[in-house]
Formats: sequence, structure tokens, C-alpha cells
Amino acid sequence: MVRSRKLLTRILPNGPVDALRQLLLFGGAYYVYRIVRGVVDGQVEAAFSHARTVVNTERGLHLFFEPSVQTWTISRSWLIHIADFTYVNAHFVITTAFLVWLYFWRNEAFYFVRNMFMVAMGLALVLYILYPTAPPRFLPEWGFTDTVTDFFGQGASHSASVLYNPYAAMPSMHVAFALMIGVTGYRLVKWRPARIFWLVYPLYIAFVVIVTANHFWMDAAVGAVVAVASAYASAVLARARPDAWAFAGATA
Repeated sequence: MVRSRKLLTRILPNGPVDALRQLLLFGGAYYVYRIVRGVVDGQVEAAFSHARTVVNTERGLHLFFEPSVQTWTISRSWLIHIADFTYVNAHFVITTAFLVWLYFWRNEAFYFVRNMFMVAMGLALVLYILYPTAPPRFLPEWGFTDTVTDFFGQGASHSASVLYNPYAAMPSMHVAFALMIGVTGYRLVKWRPARIFWLVYPLYIAFVVIVTANHFWMDAAVGAVVAVASAYASAVLARARPDAWAFAGATA
């Protein structure tokens, strides 16, 4: 028993108690995020109204390009299938894998990124409540196709439930999370191909959410703003506990 405890302490950067604390914090925050996000699913009329406002705004800016980009991608079936698969799987798998890697191998930077995620999810919930927005896939009259449902079936898209709200497109947290881990990964890794991957990853995810008609480019842009605001907030929080919460370990 003593030997096992010593082994656990040696493997885990700050011991088993800290590891359990981080797991509970992320798990609790994620499910609070999902539950609250799902509870605000009754504003369907407002969500469609806001989506049409986004369309009109983009058209006014002459930047309503999503339908044509999606049509171009659908004409290349292999590309839209990759995008559909990425949308369904990458957001959770890559984000989770990155955070696990960060905790074990770059622990000195983990707590800054953890704080960034907590702030980002809090900001997103406020925006979902204040500005529920239907995704483009619910607007076929504008030329959008729900490619994820077409490829995976109805179960992949779900319907509104306690843990899911299809009217929470603004901001795109796929893009926010991708940007937060992309910039962190780029700053921490030394291997050039990996740095290129993390540099391109947020752009690729932005492409994916647009061509699958799950987000407008404005949703993606607001997601990027959420990521930047969260990084700034984490930097402010780090002043309170610089030894524990400051970002460290960046490559030269």
C-alpha cells in the first residue's frame, strides 16, 4: 500500500489529491456548463430571430459566404466527411487529450490553461442566455445543409434535452477551445511539425464548424474573442497566485 502510494505520487506531478481535484473541477464545470446550456432551450423564437439577424448582418457586410463554401465542400465528398467526423469527435477527444498531456508533461502551464477554460465556459453561458442563436443548419432556406445528420444520422445532432441545447451557436466554443489549446500547444512544443499542427488547428476547426453549417463565421469570431478574453482574465488571476497560476514553460 505504501509502495503504491509512493508510485502514484511519483507519476502524478502534484500527487493524487491534486489530480483528483482537477478531474472533479473540470468534470463539475463541464456538466454545470452543459446543464445550464440545456436549460435555456426554451427561447426558440428568439434563437431563430437572432440567427436571421446574423445572416442580415453578414449580408450587410458582404461577407455572407458560408452557403457557397459549404456547397464547394459538399461537392468534394471526402472533404465534407472528414469535416463531419472532426466536428463530432475532435472537440472532445483532442481537447481532452491535450489537457491530459498538459497536466502530466507541462504541468507548470496547466493551471493557467485550466483557469482559462473555466472563464471561457462561464462567459459562454452568459452569452447563450443573453443571445440564444440557432445554427445555420436550421436555416435551409438560405442554402444550408445539415451534413452531420446526413452523414451520421439523427442521433448525432440530437434534439433539445437537459444536457444539450441546439440553440447555442453564439459563441462557437469549438473555435474558442481550439484557439486556447492551439496557442498553448504552439508555445509549449519544440518539434516543428507539432508546432505547425497547433498553429493550423484553430483555423481548421473554424473551417469545420462553418462547412458543417453548425456555426456562422460570426459565431467563430465571437468564440475567438471569448478565448482572448479568457486568456487575459487568466493573466489577471495569475497575479494573485503567480507561483501556481502563471503561465510557464513556453519555448524560446
